[in-house]
Formats: sequence, structure tokens, C-alpha cells
Amino acid sequence: MTRTPAALVLADGRIFRGRAFGAQGTSLGEAVFTTAMTGYQETLTDPSYHRQIVVATAPQIGNTGWNDEDAESRGDKIWVAGFVIRDLSRAVSNWRANRSLEDELKAQNIIGIQGVDTRAIVRHLRDKGSVAAGVFSGDAVTSDEEMLAKVKEQPSMAGADLSGDVSTDDVYVVDPEGDVKYTVISFDMGIKTNTPREFSKRGVRSVVVPSTTSFERVQELMKEYNAQGVFVSNGPGDPATADATVAEVRKILEADIPFFGICFGNQILGRALGMDTYKLKFGHRGTNVPVLNHLTGKIDITSQNHGFALKGTALEEFDTPFGPARVTHTCLNDDTVEGVALTNGRAFSVQYHPEAAAGPHDANPLFDQFLELLKEEAAEKTAGK
Repeated sequence: MTRTPAALVLADGRIFRGRAFGAQGTSLGEAVFTTAMTGYQETLTDPSYHRQIVVATAPQIGNTGWNDEDAESRGDKIWVAGFVIRDLSRAVSNWRANRSLEDELKAQNIIGIQGVDTRAIVRHLRDKGSVAAGVFSGDAVTSDEEMLAKVKEQPSMAGADLSGDVSTDDVYVVDPEGDVKYTVISFDMGIKTNTPREFSKRGVRSVVVPSTTSFERVQELMKEYNAQGVFVSNGPGDPATADATVAEVRKILEADIPFFGICFGNQILGRALGMDTYKLKFGHRGTNVPVLNHLTGKIDITSQNHGFALKGTALEEFDTPFGPARVTHTCLNDDTVEGVALTNGRAFSVQYHPEAAAGPHDANPLFDQFLELLKEEAAEKTAGK
């Protein structure tokens, strides 16, 4: 069997050598790790991983192959910049698989490296923090100095405005299963396909709009589709660059339109309420992150993927132009802010992924919480006619 050499090169000079899998060549990005034991297909196709080289902590990857149902992006596109694993399964043993993981990586020109000590890589990233990196394979494996120079030349993830890279260019509609009960305008900052699906299960139509959509356009679409609320999705990049979207969300809050945000949407809402953001040392990526809801005392095990967070403390209360707000959720691993809300309940958001895919479904009832807001809004509109 041919063993094509490959190398993972970190900007701090650490180099891990292994074997190529998937496509061959050079790929640059930020090295991050995910602690998820399952769901690599959902991870690879999550637009929030744009420009990131993902290191899997699970020791063997690829045993469930690749299917045509579980991708989390439009067109089933893989968004990761590269994939780093210890062992690639030699056999695909899931009845839903259509092909192997490596076949799909080759088809989408995604560069991977296998046979490296992923425990050592993750320990290094936890100690030093997420760092610029590159995966080099085949003829792209050159001298250490040359590869390191290429890694260091790439732009930093801090200050990166990436939502425009992954967002839809045009408005599209995802209709519910059965009759339309309510409608939501959904900002696509890098939306996962399971989010409109969760709305659909509840009779909610999603009108998905580009990340650059103005409040005036939102108003037009709300009137056209008789919408009751606004949703802002997950997505990649530094929330500090999202000034335009923050400004439009402030207008939405000023208009007292029901609002729900996930992940990047949490950071957008927090900024709209006056909070600051910062880059985490190595982020939260996995399907096993414990979060405490301080309003209910309930702990959810959550699916997460973010490298930035809001500055704040548990149950912190503060004034905003839209009424009082508070920090509602924090991470039990490191006390990171995981949720904020207006105290009147008209706007709320969480840093994790209640749509899961992959991951536990503990937080799924957050969609029902938003549904109650949509019901209230529809009833108020009906009463006001």
C-alpha cells in the first residue's frame, strides 16, 4: 500500500508528520479540535468551520462512511479547511452510507492527514491555544522552513469577517411540514440545514435571507410573508467584524420583533445589547459541553462550535436601549457566557446549538420557547386588526 507523506504544521513551529488521506496538496486555516465522538459528517459540513483545520479527538474516524442525508450545508458542501485524524477506518459499516469518507474528501478536494498523535496535538492546542496551521501532503511536503513560512503568511482568524463567504446570495423559503402556522425571517450567517428543519417540524416557515439583509428589507419580507419573528443563525468569523448586522438587529429590537439567535446569533444579540466579545483560547467544539440555565437551574449537555464569546458573568443584569437584559446561561467547564436575553423575554439567544446535528437534543425545547413568542405575536397582530 502506498503511504503518501503528509504534515500538519503549526505557526508556533510544531510539526506533526503522518500520511495523506483525501485530496493532496496544501490547505491553510486555524487548527482547532472537536471532542465529539460521533457526527464527523455534520462537523465537516457545518459552515461555522469555514477556514478551520479540524482535529478529531475520537481515535477512529470514517467507520460510518458518508451518506446523502446528514450534511449540514446547502449543496452538501464540506467547509473545513482540512481534517486531522489518528486512524482512518478501513471499512464502511453503516447501512446508510453511500460511499467512504475518503471518497467524499477527494471529491470535494479536502486535504486530510491521518496517522498522527491527535492526543499530543490536542494537548498542545489546549496549552498554547488555537493557532494558524497548514496541512501539506504529497508533493506539497517541502522543507520545514518553507511550509512554516506559508502557514505564517495567512490572515488571522481574529478580525476575520467570514459570514459573507458562507451565506446565501438570494432569499429562499423552507416550508413546514403541513400547514404554515407561523413564519420567521432567518439571517443566514452560516445556517445549518437542521435549523429550518426544526422550525418546519413545528409548522414554522423559514424565509432565509443573506447575512447583509437590511432592516428595511426584513420589514418588507415580514409583510409579504406575514412573518412573526426574526432568527439569526450560527456562522464563522469574528463577531467584532459584524457591525452592519449588529446595527440591523438593534433596529429589530427597537421594533419589538420577537428574536432568537444561535451561536454567532448569540454574539450578535449580545453586541446589540451593548456587550463586548473576545477570542477564546481554544474555543468550544464538540457535542458534550455542559451548560447551566440560571433561570431554571437545569443543565443541558450541548453541541457547540465557537471560538469567540461574549464578555459577562452569570446572571449579570444590565440596562439596554430596549429594556433590561441579563446573562441567562453559562458553561460549566469555564464559566463562559452561553446565553443572553431581554428580561421581558422578547429576545433571547444561546451560544450552543439546540438544532444539534450532530449531538444531544437536550436544548431542543428552545425552539418551542421561540414558538411561544411567535404565537403571542400572531395573537397580538390578530387582536390589533
